[in-house]
Amino acid sequence: MIKINEALAPEDLSLKLAHFWQISGEKINLINQQYDETKGSPVFTIDGKYTTRGWTEWTQGFQYGSEILQFEVTGEQKYLDSARNKTLTKMAPHISHIGVHDHGFNNVSTYGNLLRLMKEGKTGYNEWEKNFYELALKISGAVQASRWTTIKTGGFIHSFNGPHSLFVDTVRSVRALSVSHVLGHVFQAEGDVKINLLERAIQHLHATANYSIFYGEGRDRYDTWGRTAHESIFNIKDGNFRCPNSQQGYSGFTTWTRGLAWAMCGFPEQLEWLDTIEEKTFEPYGGKSAIMNTCLKAAKATCDYYIENTPIDGIPYWDTGAPNLHKLGDYMGKLANPFNEYEPVDSSAAAIGAQGLLRLGNFLSKKGDVKAGGHYRQAGLSVLDTLLQEPYLSTDKDHQGLLLHSIYHEPNGWDHVPKGSKIANGESCMWGDYHFRELCLYVQRMINKENYYCFFNCVQ
Repeated sequence: MIKINEALAPEDLSLKLAHFWQISGEKINLINQQYDETKGSPVFTIDGKYTTRGWTEWTQGFQYGSEILQFEVTGEQKYLDSARNKTLTKMAPHISHIGVHDHGFNNVSTYGNLLRLMKEGKTGYNEWEKNFYELALKISGAVQASRWTTIKTGGFIHSFNGPHSLFVDTVRSVRALSVSHVLGHVFQAEGDVKINLLERAIQHLHATANYSIFYGEGRDRYDTWGRTAHESIFNIKDGNFRCPNSQQGYSGFTTWTRGLAWAMCGFPEQLEWLDTIEEKTFEPYGGKSAIMNTCLKAAKATCDYYIENTPIDGIPYWDTGAPNLHKLGDYMGKLANPFNEYEPVDSSAAAIGAQGLLRLGNFLSKKGDVKAGGHYRQAGLSVLDTLLQEPYLSTDKDHQGLLLHSIYHEPNGWDHVPKGSKIANGESCMWGDYHFRELCLYVQRMINKENYYCFFNCVQ
């Protein structure tokens, strides 16, 4: 269980964050100087050097999005210029990519961040540039919404595995639909049928909350408050749910912690967005309270599970049911050990999940539940405090990664096992580095007393 520092304030992390952003810039410079992009998008490191390997090109937006976040904090123009140029010349295929569930990752992290900076007055205003970003985001949301499976209880954006497959990850990619809807876009299908993107976003959130998250209500023998399944399988002939499954976790009946973290982050940020939409807008879709309550329940459950099932420093092992965890003894009562002999930790799950803890805490506090809000907020700050120190912050000037000890795909054995070690450790991944930066930006803006940071700032 995480040992929460109740006294930690964002301002207490100021010096560590200054050090972080310095190192962050050095890592971006290394990648720009050394990585050969003709080989594909950088995914994760081997011996400290980024390499490419993946199911889809889902990390390029994190690469360029990192430069945008670096510019936002440091004001160094070279990062903005680079990100703008690469977004223009290389990101277009991601807008029209019909084969993935990653539009919220790739496109909101690039086009969305660039539009947000312009809206916030942090870059110069240009009407055509604004229109360009908005058009990209409109189309991205519609393309993502087209990847649709209808089920008895609504529908969902299906994963790249096919129409039977709902990934918990996609709760964070539904941002693409949210942004496109606010921009006034309408998705048109056969016969000019107009499909409402808000409706599809709501249905996807309901499906993820109802089938990917468990609430201790007796769905199966492994039903525990906040446990998540990476993948939910449906019979596309009759629209019925069949079973939980996992691609990157140990099994469908254990909790892959990065999938848990995606839910922890995705549901609170959707709560923040949905809260800004007028009540009457939800009347055709079951009412506003129904979807808000669904998202809040999922957010609380997953965040509670993370706090209860993570070692005291806030860094989880890659799966809470990993088969060799028992060999570590009382691993929950001590610091996570990325150098153990049995099971890897996944720091990228910590970076993603910590943002969810902070957002849920902020949301609850705004709604008047200050005690619960403070609990989640302090948990998020405590996790960040751990990440900002070694052995997780990468201080080796030759290592291209920023966040050490992340895991990509443990079951497939894709992660690098260094010489002399029995498990993967010491490496970084592009989503971990990006979300580490995004987490630090979130807290940095709190310290600077700037407007609250959220993805939909780009359309408000």
